[in-house]
Amino acid sequence: MVDQQRPRRSCLAVPGSSQKMIDKARTLPADQVFLDLEDACAPLAKPDARKTIVASLNEGGWGDKARVVRVNDWTTEWTYRDVTEVVEGAGANLDCIMLPKVQTPEQVVALDFLLTQIEKTMGYEVGKIGIEAQIENALGLNNVNAIATASPRVETIIFGPADFMASINMKSLVVGEQPPGYDVGDAYHYILMRILMAARAHDKQAIDGPYLQIRDVDGYKRVAGRSAALGFDGKWVLHPGQIDAANEVFSPKQDDYDHAENILDAYEFYTSEAGGRRGAVMLGDEMIDEASRKMALVISGKGRAAGMSRANVWTPPEA
Repeated sequence: MVDQQRPRRSCLAVPGSSQKMIDKARTLPADQVFLDLEDACAPLAKPDARKTIVASLNEGGWGDKARVVRVNDWTTEWTYRDVTEVVEGAGANLDCIMLPKVQTPEQVVALDFLLTQIEKTMGYEVGKIGIEAQIENALGLNNVNAIATASPRVETIIFGPADFMASINMKSLVVGEQPPGYDVGDAYHYILMRILMAARAHDKQAIDGPYLQIRDVDGYKRVAGRSAALGFDGKWVLHPGQIDAANEVFSPKQDDYDHAENILDAYEFYTSEAGGRRGAVMLGDEMIDEASRKMALVISGKGRAAGMSRANVWTPPEA
């Protein structure tokens, strides 16, 4: 079965036509690498890029990274060959297919059907390969809830800002930054929240798209901080210099992680027989209860996924 909760703090985009960049990606600390057959791959380069991707996936060396391939969207002539060649050739070493420009749930269903046929033909475990759905225009956003539930393979809902900005005639050429004249609030807040609500309602991950000013790490952190604050699980990175920033922004602070784990330990103790079977207690100067436990689970889950270790461990009071 697919794994909807694998870490995706940093999702590194790599042109599928560049063996050099693919080899470099293996060595980088990104949670996910997606080998791109769409925008980062010129039309004439796509057939050979499929072969490069298959060989690179089968060679291994990816460690714990999620291995993803972004195919072309269903309106193009390349999509079915992208899927069949890549999955038939390297399906055993592939975690997900990313489908760009998803507009309707039927497009996800079509990919699901094709993947199932290939898995059965090749003898792969049926349903193992996940789907990442990229929302890049108004119709896709209007249908995002149905897209999230179109297939049990769906693991993530991704915001694609560049195409989305063009699709709604936004007055900006700087992807990820606020459009000129929008001086109060965040022009992307509604879009991000729609994607986040669809993802959370159906236990999927929500991923923010790229920040194209690749040398401006401070700008990347600022923009990533907005989606991280809302609850997004990660963001695309287009350059190795953005990876550490993404991993930092989408991981809890050490103090927050320690506090969350301590809440969980304390609440488990105090609700037990030994702790007095209490439902609301004080942890230092803070009252904790069942709602506190649920909030702590979110932070602890992100910290554990990031491989964090506790620096401050709560211990029960002596009887």
